[in-house]
Amino acid sequence: MSRSITRGAWRESPHLWFWLMTGPFLAGLAVFVVVPIGWSLWLSLFEAHNTVTPTVFVGLRNYRDMLADPAFRSSLLTFVVFAAGVVPLTFAGSLALAVLVNGVRSFQRFFRSVFFLPMACSYVAASLIWRGSIFPGVPTGVANSALRAVGVEPVAWLSVVDPPWYWLVLVTVRLWLQLGFYMVLFLAALQRVPHHLYEAAALDGASGWTTFRRITLPQLRAVSVAVLLLATVNAFQAFDEFYGVMATAQGYPPYARPPLVYLYYAALGNGQDFGHGGAGGIILTLLIAAFALAQGRLTGLTRKRGHA
Repeated sequence: MSRSITRGAWRESPHLWFWLMTGPFLAGLAVFVVVPIGWSLWLSLFEAHNTVTPTVFVGLRNYRDMLADPAFRSSLLTFVVFAAGVVPLTFAGSLALAVLVNGVRSFQRFFRSVFFLPMACSYVAASLIWRGSIFPGVPTGVANSALRAVGVEPVAWLSVVDPPWYWLVLVTVRLWLQLGFYMVLFLAALQRVPHHLYEAAALDGASGWTTFRRITLPQLRAVSVAVLLLATVNAFQAFDEFYGVMATAQGYPPYARPPLVYLYYAALGNGQDFGHGGAGGIILTLLIAAFALAQGRLTGLTRKRGHA
């Protein structure tokens, strides 16, 4: 009797369902995130060439070497240039798409699915399509065919000389892949805006732009902060499009090799330098955290204690 009562109480316990639902996620987080970060931190304190079991402890020397390396600092500047183009365009483009789709009364689910569909495509496949079919860097290709149709000479999109047309290739492939995801976030927030606010604005004779600026944007503040933060972090993690698009070009042009591509060659290249690669990974992780905290403070997402 007591055993059956205990068994029934355990089945009804919220702790059981909590661990059943979150256990697999927490296990994956530990195996694929926490352990690799800890392992990189440990390797970064050793001289680790071609081995993951180093014995020569060097302390913070790897960190000093990475911060003094002009190539690593240049890769960080690449992120700044890439983010300066991608993040504002992602924000504006996804918000515009969300407003348009939200205003459609018929086939809204169809348009939402169409714009979200690129999320199902891998970054590697999209990069190969952009490089091989749309912007191949030769007189053929979709982009150059369109230019030739309007009387414009073909462009060497992947050339390493000025002007740096390769930035257009890198930015457009990222926008195509991620606009739909952020559009869905904005669309969900738009559908939660109380309709009586728009009705009151209409009675007051407010224009469409005034309504958008005074009602819609303030109601989207929380999701706007989330979109900016996610887009910035994703720009920090750019790898596939740079590696896929620029790998077969004439090397990597100045400011066209982001931190992850640099660390890939540092840790997995000919030198197999896991020590410096681990140090660079930890520096990049700290920079991402610093950017996230700074952005949260500037947008008001995080406030000083006592002022909330």
